Amino acid sequence: MSRIGKKPVTIPSGVTASVEGQTVKVKGPKGALQLAFVDEVILSMDKGAIKVAPRHETKRSRSMYGTARTLVSNLIVGVSKGFEEKLEINGVGYRAAVQGKNLQLQLGYSHDVVYPIPAGITIATPKPTEITISGIDKQIVGQVAAEIRAFRGPEPYKGKGVKYAGEFIFRKEGKKK
Repeated sequence: MSRIGKKPVTIPSGVTASVEGQTVKVKGPKGALQLAFVDEVILSMDKGAIKVAPRHETKRSRSMYGTARTLVSNLIVGVSKGFEEKLEINGVGYRAAVQGKNLQLQLGYSHDVVYPIPAGITIATPKPTEITISGIDKQIVGQVAAEIRAFRGPEPYKGKGVKYAGEFIFRKEGKKK
């Protein structure tokens, strides 16, 4: 049994939530989200909290209800606080800038990489070597961060490229003479 799945998700003040069949709708100060869940879990409202339980005693039901509880928790955190991911750019001449609805990256290629910013996502560049991605949907924020990092991932010799803030890059020694 899932230890995480057993805990009910409390709904903070300022956030309204409703369960309609297998769909959870959440509305808060940052926006509104909804998510449809698989049939293997039972969702219910109980005293200002959402409870998740497995519908059957199958392996899939038991494995899905911990996941479903975390997804409900992510919905509530997203509409109340939001999610944020920070990226760092290392390398001579590597920089980023937001221009309108596009993120323009100079990553050592012969051309600039232009990344269109998706709807619901806010990208800021406090410094030319820092990118801050924020939004209410954790999945989309993580996906955008991964796509930007994939344009030039960090390399192991000098550490040049785009990396997550706080990410450890295993460094290699390089050639000997």
